[in-house]
Amino acid sequence: MNAQLSTRLRHLRLSGMVDALPGRVAQAEAAPLPHLEFLELLVEDELARRADRLFARRLKQAGITVVKTLAEFDWTFNAKIPKAKIVELASARFVETHAGVLLIGPPGVGKSHIATAIAVGAIRAGRRAQADATGARREFVQQLTRVDLLALEDFGMKKLGANAAEDLLEVFVRRHETASTLITTNRPTQDWGVFLGDVPAATAILDRFLAHATIVQMTGKSYRLRQRASAADD
Repeated sequence: MNAQLSTRLRHLRLSGMVDALPGRVAQAEAAPLPHLEFLELLVEDELARRADRLFARRLKQAGITVVKTLAEFDWTFNAKIPKAKIVELASARFVETHAGVLLIGPPGVGKSHIATAIAVGAIRAGRRAQADATGARREFVQQLTRVDLLALEDFGMKKLGANAAEDLLEVFVRRHETASTLITTNRPTQDWGVFLGDVPAATAILDRFLAHATIVQMTGKSYRLRQRASAADD
């Protein structure tokens, strides 16, 4: 490939075209392509590269280190899990309407896998997601307020700080009807005031969150216990 052309394309930040050009030239030589079609293919290659980079960057920003998809989920193990409802949620259309999602059920039934798949679906749809956050209180609240989809996994299972209820209430107030929140938990909603240590704050959070939330009750056997048993048999 012409080195000068490669340098100029990289200068224009068209690295997707640079990497695809040798293959596209070979394709054009093997089966002659009209000039316009050749150019269109190169533009598609560049756009695909940029989409991949944006997806990877937003995964990192969201704190998602392992990508999970619904295609990998074993629906046959727990047949009562509502597949159609979950597949619809993974389309991320609920994010457009600023609705919420509550995945509730015992440990091991796939809540985290499904939550990650939904968050990944939102990112693929061009939304910003957040699965974790650290920092000072002001930074924490601002960070969680800005994202399109906030995912709180294992809600009620981790030790919370002294001001957790106050901070979470502020987050939910700011996000109410302006952004979407996804929560996974094995704690019934009537227990939230107990683990938050503030019944009025928990009540206010639930009032806002459940007003526009899809509740998915997940029941069944533990995937983790099955995997452990399979490993022991091996």
